[in-house]
Amino acid sequence: MPLYATVHRSPGLSPDEIAANGALVAKSEHATFQHLYVDLYQGFLVSIYEGESQEAVEREFERVGFPWDEIHEIHVSLDAATLQAQVSRAAAP
Repeated sequence: MPLYATVHRSPGLSPDEIAANGALVAKSEHATFQHLYVDLYQGFLVSIYEGESQEAVEREFERVGFPWDEIHEIHVSLDAATLQAQVSRAAAP
């Protein structure tokens, strides 16, 4: 199933507000929450969702009542270990 990165700008969002919405987000009716990254000082959030389509992710945010600024399908996912393996293979004679 495709993954989507979402961008939200929510100045003033607190850790308590994030925690208070946890049960609602965890319910995952239209798309499944995977991960959240937050810069509380700038009010900048990036979340990762798994869903059948971008529209499914949008429906999930509408259900939760949380606005989004951008939603992008992830076509390539690369962790540090995989990147290092690729670099090592490329450097080998």
